[in-house]
Amino acid sequence: MKRTAIILATLSLTLAGCSATNPDANPDPATATDTTAANGAAATQDQFLADHGLADMDASQIIDHLDALPVAERPTGLIASVRSYELLLSDDRQEITLDLPENQTYVSIAPYATQTHDCFYHSLTTCLGELGNEPVHVTITDEASGEVLVDEQATTFDNGFVGFWLPDETTGTIEITHQDRTGTTAFSTNDDGATCVTDLRLT
Repeated sequence: MKRTAIILATLSLTLAGCSATNPDANPDPATATDTTAANGAAATQDQFLADHGLADMDASQIIDHLDALPVAERPTGLIASVRSYELLLSDDRQEITLDLPENQTYVSIAPYATQTHDCFYHSLTTCLGELGNEPVHVTITDEASGEVLVDEQATTFDNGFVGFWLPDETTGTIEITHQDRTGTTAFSTNDDGATCVTDLRLT
């Protein structure tokens, strides 16, 4: 649903460009310029990804890769921010965005016992949670349907987070148990939902 407006706008542009004549028979100089610019942008994006060791990866692969990296191996000079429907990548020269998989949002959770930090959009290269490389049990439940979306043993990444791909437009609860402590918090994968959950305290 999040991408409906974007898809409809793209479809409208496509339909508006339809013609009974062969579009290659009399190429429009403006169209040729637009195509050249688009190709240049794609080449620049590919080079950006290659420069940061992310060549040939899509958004989901980049997210999974960066979140699981040991902290000492994080790429320097790169900011990778997970939004509700896109991944924003930037350095001191350029910024690019990549769409997340259709109907999915990535939510990264940092359970804590004594200290945490405020966070809304998860930063794959800078965020640090308290409990790195720790075994946890995670249960994520859709409040509307009661469906259990996640029920598994996991290990927090070196950055103290554990991440999951969840359906769009879902709200519910996250419960995490670590040793003899358990914590619960709410989550949302709506447009205004956080991709970085740092308020789950283990008690």
